[in-house]
Amino acid sequence: MSTGSGADSAPAPPATDPTPVKQTMFSSLRVRNYRLFAIGQVVSNTGTWMQRIAQDWLVLSLTGSASAVGITIALQFLPMLLFGLYGGVLADRLPKRRLLLATQAAMGATGVALAVLTLSGQVQVWHVYLTAFLLGLVTVVDNPARQTFVAEMVGPDQLRNAVSLNSANFQSARLVGPAVAGVLITAVGSGYAFLFNGLSFLAPIAGLLLMRPAEFHRIDRAPRGKGQLREGLRYVAGKPELIWPIVLVGFIGTFGFNFPIWLAAFVDDVFHADAGTYGLLNTLMAAGSLAGALLAARRGSSRLRMLVGAAILFGFLEVVTAFAPTFWIFALMMVPIGMFGLTVNVTANSSVQLATDPLMRGRVMSLFMMVFTGGTPFGAPLVGWVTDTYGPRIGFAAGGAVAMLAAAAVGLMLARAGGLRLSVGWHHGHPQVRFVPRAELAPAA
Repeated sequence: MSTGSGADSAPAPPATDPTPVKQTMFSSLRVRNYRLFAIGQVVSNTGTWMQRIAQDWLVLSLTGSASAVGITIALQFLPMLLFGLYGGVLADRLPKRRLLLATQAAMGATGVALAVLTLSGQVQVWHVYLTAFLLGLVTVVDNPARQTFVAEMVGPDQLRNAVSLNSANFQSARLVGPAVAGVLITAVGSGYAFLFNGLSFLAPIAGLLLMRPAEFHRIDRAPRGKGQLREGLRYVAGKPELIWPIVLVGFIGTFGFNFPIWLAAFVDDVFHADAGTYGLLNTLMAAGSLAGALLAARRGSSRLRMLVGAAILFGFLEVVTAFAPTFWIFALMMVPIGMFGLTVNVTANSSVQLATDPLMRGRVMSLFMMVFTGGTPFGAPLVGWVTDTYGPRIGFAAGGAVAMLAAAAVGLMLARAGGLRLSVGWHHGHPQVRFVPRAELAPAA
């Protein structure tokens, strides 16, 4: 079994403090390498959110079609569906810091290229399609490498906390990015948002270069060999605690997370507003997501029943919000939707990583991300068509209903795999719904 060599792989975990760090909301930030990583990511994530808002609004401006926005999103995530598992194999084999230096530079280049096209007045919708597809190709490798690199920086004791803070980092940027993008688009156009995104990748590149490789935790790297894709799939298929959470995030990612389509359509067709309102809705959702991420960082465990419950509530809230009678009710509902959506994402991510052998983590997480984002090439055009044909309210409600039903079905499958059954009864005068061992009698009324 190869353990790798070179500047990115240390012979042993850092010996500066053998005592496990106490778990607090921000405990993983005490690790210098992770702190550098987090600072770089919050800058680049802000740029990423600016580009997402500007890209969606630019496509809508060029075409006037929610379906075209869906096609753009589909093209960005299509490479993950086609090649996602290969990215996981590379993440398991290669030094992750070097890999991330290459992918972050390439992602910055796509932002600069789109900025040049837009600022020169030459941009056409196919340029946006092509840029989205190229960005998706780079993400195939970047995503599993970035997800699994966290374990090398913080070690197993702080992994759950660091995964939650990664999401909090992303959502903090989401608070700022859409608002700034809305102002920039209104004032000077989309091009400067793309330019900021391209330049923002200098921050994570600098953070990676400033890290101390000797302080990385030792993670064995998978040797080169045949059949590693099939090995990863067999590994996941044999573990219900992996396969069912991945199935659930697949349904939710495909049908429940198409917010660029729905929010753009609501702003344009229902509320007749502008890019600033689109940015506001994204910012409110980010506020809820940030709260969900920080609460997840504070929790000490990631239970599968929490995953299923949060997913059911997430889908239910989407259905209710779809028929909100006024703009401000609709806008305020973005907060709990963001909170429960993020809880689903963080709980699934951390529970899958912690249940996976480190040698398999790159392939398992690439499958996780492939299913979560790879369904978008199918879901986004379909949701876009439903939204265009039947209206934003029906499109939004349909996505939420699929997410809610999928969560209920997965909950029943996990209960069956764990030898549990649903028990409905009364406890101290209150109705109670819970899963109990099959041999346990239901509580008496």
